[in-house]
Amino acid sequence: MASRSEIDSQNLPAHVAVIMDGNGRWAKQKGGLRIFGHQSAITAVRDTVEAAAELGISYLTLYAFSTENWARPAYEVTALMQLLVHTIRQETPTLLKNGIRLESIGQIDSLPASCQRELAEAKELTRAGTRMTLVLALSYSGRWDLTQAMRRISEEVAAGRLAPAAVDEETVAQYLATGGIPDPELLIRTSGEQRISNFLLWQLAYTELYITDLLWPDFRREHFYDAIQSYQRRERRFGKTSEQLTVS
Repeated sequence: MASRSEIDSQNLPAHVAVIMDGNGRWAKQKGGLRIFGHQSAITAVRDTVEAAAELGISYLTLYAFSTENWARPAYEVTALMQLLVHTIRQETPTLLKNGIRLESIGQIDSLPASCQRELAEAKELTRAGTRMTLVLALSYSGRWDLTQAMRRISEEVAAGRLAPAAVDEETVAQYLATGGIPDPELLIRTSGEQRISNFLLWQLAYTELYITDLLWPDFRREHFYDAIQSYQRRERRFGKTSEQLTVS
């Protein structure tokens, strides 16, 4: 596994997104309930956030709860929401101490009131943080994100505040939940699943994908370094040829 000293500090992705997958399978392997896997995943989250901040990553987005996750058994959803409240409350002092700003994207108003309160308080307390922005995707769906952006743009056009001809890719990006945040340059997905699961559909257009068979509760900072190293070994051409990049 890679170490921090092996990372090229001059070639870091500004934004890393993570699909944290495999909690349930991990718990099953251990003979426990799925919520045991979610509880055990907190260490992986902490390690990843610390590693990203220490390296100098500007934005880290964690896919914490998708819109589709509401379809899981009620007891699991309830336990997840309780765990979310507890974790935000527990980790906020550490975020504050380390200059990490907390943000969120998704249908936050669909979360239980207690979750909304804890999240709002944590965001307010950490809003002055400049070291890194940690974005939690909660009740998030890429299709929802595109739909709400289209709806808001349509409302602006209907009101005469925006000309249809003026709508371009930059306009769409501004109306997404991630407006003002650069698109991820690296997406990490654990558990070996090779799909993006309705996550940041627009934003991942040119993102480098790093998929590991490791289940999320076992993910540690060394594995994050592995992903960064893999990113740094790649040639990002954006449609150009290798020769064009060399000339430029």
